[in-house]
Amino acid sequence: MALTPSQMIDLGSSAPTFSLPDTISGQTLSLESLKGEKATVIMFICNHCPYVKHINHQLVQLANDYNAKDISFIAISSNDVTAHPEDSPENMKRVAGDLHYPFPYLYDESQAMARAYEAACTPDFFIYDRDLRLVYRGQLDDSRPGNQIPNDGKDMRAALDAILNGDKPSPRQRPSIGCNIKWKK
Repeated sequence: MALTPSQMIDLGSSAPTFSLPDTISGQTLSLESLKGEKATVIMFICNHCPYVKHINHQLVQLANDYNAKDISFIAISSNDVTAHPEDSPENMKRVAGDLHYPFPYLYDESQAMARAYEAACTPDFFIYDRDLRLVYRGQLDDSRPGNQIPNDGKDMRAALDAILNGDKPSPRQRPSIGCNIKWKK
């Protein structure tokens, strides 16, 4: 595991479009069909990363809290499943069911979407406004495995609340930190 920060791409960037298989429903879903009325949260996660495991319950809580407020959540896994079979689509479906993910869990087999979004780590978060313009990229909160800081999602909650209040999230955003994306050789 290589500890890796988000790349912190430019705010205002457009969300790359996609159509990817959802490991939960078995359907191919597009950004256009999944985007939220007020905002869309794109999360690059995986099954095996200890940083993702540490925040999984907060991701579920966050999505449950904001889905009814016209904010959609989309999880994508782009890891090389040959090297990391625990991240396979079958295991993605199992983890999503075990944790009751209230969002689709898409499989980016080609890794094209991870590259298009410039995702660097798991977890890596991107929040887009109603026009699919990037307004937040960074950490969920300050909690990390073993640091004893509460896992409350405060940074992302502040960004989502700003959007709901008709404001832009603060441009002072801290990168997410986690395992690097497991790129194919």
